[in-house]
Amino acid sequence: MSNVNSVITYLQWDINRVLFELGPIKIRYYGLFFTAGFICGYLLLRWMFRTEKKNVDDVESLLIYMVIGTIIGARLGHCLFYHPAYFFEDPIRFLQIWKGGLASHGAAIGITLSAWLYSRKHTDQPLLWLLDRLAIPVALAGFFIRIGNFFNSEILGRTTDVPWAIVFKDGLGLKTLEARMAPRHPVMLYESFCYGCIFLVLILVYRKYRAETPRGLLIGLFFMMVFSARFVLEFYKLRQAEFAQTLPLSVGQMLSIPLVIVGILLLIYRKPALPAVTDSTAKKT
Repeated sequence: MSNVNSVITYLQWDINRVLFELGPIKIRYYGLFFTAGFICGYLLLRWMFRTEKKNVDDVESLLIYMVIGTIIGARLGHCLFYHPAYFFEDPIRFLQIWKGGLASHGAAIGITLSAWLYSRKHTDQPLLWLLDRLAIPVALAGFFIRIGNFFNSEILGRTTDVPWAIVFKDGLGLKTLEARMAPRHPVMLYESFCYGCIFLVLILVYRKYRAETPRGLLIGLFFMMVFSARFVLEFYKLRQAEFAQTLPLSVGQMLSIPLVIVGILLLIYRKPALPAVTDSTAKKT
């Protein structure tokens, strides 16, 4: 690797995490991309609801459920899956979300539970139908969020000598000068690219079937593709959980396996589409 390093000039990444400040308020790149994910998801859901003659006004309520479920699920997932001893030592740390720490596996659980609560109040939008529609904007949100992780210099990759490696000079969790100056896989960009491709697959499948989409097809594809990609990409990441440093698989990989299995089962046992909504029975849009 030393010979290669003497020839290749790697990109030095040390951009300020704060985009701009408004008095005491700091607008960060990560927050910008996180918000972009929800805005695009909101617009996508409105389009799908309108396409299928569902009440478009319901999307505002659904968005609230999703925001709450995503943040709580992702935060608890990070605390409980990766650093349980640290957070139980001082439970107030669970609430210190501004210090970072969100987990996609926890977000998946939180979104599913929120969708279940929402669907109980909207009988025309059963859980499996709803999860299929949510899979599309969630994949797109993952694309944006991983770009935000790149600007945050977090979720870092292992050291490498590939030509596209990046030196994260202010990488989170890198404690020594040697670690900060080592070229690494920009694994968060790999993951963003994968989620973008998965989004394209899901949106193309939906455009083909629309209201006739078999229930379980989109969410099954989502779980299978997203967490298969996550399993593979974990080999290129620095491990986050201290207790799992010597285990054969990372925590992210162990959590991904059951979700891939769930995705496969959903694809095998998917259900017929809901009966078509006619103009005479449709709610106002």
